[in-house]
Amino acid sequence: MNERAFSHLTPERAGPLGRQLTVPVKVGHVTVGGGAPIVVQSMTNTDTADIAGTVAQVAALARQGSELVRITVDRDEAAAAVPKIRERLDRIGIDVPLVGDFHYIGHKLLSDHPACAEALAKYRINPGNVGFKDKKDKQFGQIIEIAIKHRKPVRIGANWGSLDQELLTVLMDENARAVRPLDARAIMREAMVQSALLSAERAEEIGLAREYIILSAKVSGVQDLITVYRMLASRANYAIHLGLTEAGMGSKGIVASSAALGILLQEGIGDTIRYSLTPEPGGDRTLEVRTAQELLQTMGFRAFVPLVAACPGCGRTTSTVFQELAQDIQTWISTSMPEWKTQYPGVENLNVAVMGCIVNGPGESKHADIGISLPGTGEDPTAPVFVDGKKVATLRGAGIAAEFKTMVASYVERRYGAGLGAAG
Repeated sequence: MNERAFSHLTPERAGPLGRQLTVPVKVGHVTVGGGAPIVVQSMTNTDTADIAGTVAQVAALARQGSELVRITVDRDEAAAAVPKIRERLDRIGIDVPLVGDFHYIGHKLLSDHPACAEALAKYRINPGNVGFKDKKDKQFGQIIEIAIKHRKPVRIGANWGSLDQELLTVLMDENARAVRPLDARAIMREAMVQSALLSAERAEEIGLAREYIILSAKVSGVQDLITVYRMLASRANYAIHLGLTEAGMGSKGIVASSAALGILLQEGIGDTIRYSLTPEPGGDRTLEVRTAQELLQTMGFRAFVPLVAACPGCGRTTSTVFQELAQDIQTWISTSMPEWKTQYPGVENLNVAVMGCIVNGPGESKHADIGISLPGTGEDPTAPVFVDGKKVATLRGAGIAAEFKTMVASYVERRYGAGLGAAG
């Protein structure tokens, strides 16, 4: 082949840009920032004073894979419940760090309930409502001093919906006097960034070290969020929490959050993420954890569970056999993972393909660790199986699903068993 045909190509690596190196922060036993794996976190929607209900939801989120769980601490009853929640979680083997979410009266609750201050692994405060006018600096300082006393990190989280109005007014007035004033939205973005950074600087002045500070600046618009976090990341090296606030329900919330977070993560921005999804009535709260995991895994940052690739179907796949098999395999793998994780280190990196016809089926199956290509409409009713790129078997008949599961299980044991997962 003529080598000059490729002379215009550059050896660019397909993958995310290098991570922005931020100051690492220890939240309990979890490290956020400093090049550590991007942390998945979530938040409960229970009344924290309901100890049993909160413990159950925290446990569900943690078992799904949430590495930090935030709980609301909004009144005395909630603050008093926190150490009891921590105790019950420890009793059932759930060691996920708890983050206390404080607004308006966090200084008072932490002062009045030292057991709560100690039981939490991190405090989240909002510079827009930590206090107003003369009380603002005093109440902010109280929280920081308590964090220093208990050696707890703090997330200073500015939010579009509760932006520091004093700061915003100052910036708006300055902009109005400018020769070429910017539009109001640009000033609001600047206020978001300044609110977080000025608060972090104040915390350091009080004595809270940078390795105890995480910043966030959340808005509800995708483009605004991308711009705000680019600004924030360019001005400091604090660990960064990413999230699109009030993302919404269903596919809208998932798509909006994924679009914003995906771009920022690709640019190396972000050390921990949360999907702020609105669950349907009675819906599964763990969806926000699964979605965050899927984003990180599909982008190549982390691996949580084996991936099952499946074609979308077309006129060549008029039967639902391949769809049913793909769902069956995915469910079976999810059910098997608790046991596989302990027995087969590295199994989360497994790639499985379940394809529906001859067009892309064999090729995609060859690219997976193990894959099966089912027959499409009018094709020979056989299903070739590929392992590590080579055809190893052809399955037929009603027992295809069971036979393929057996082959997957054998592959997992052979490749990841006996502690060989890291090398395999």
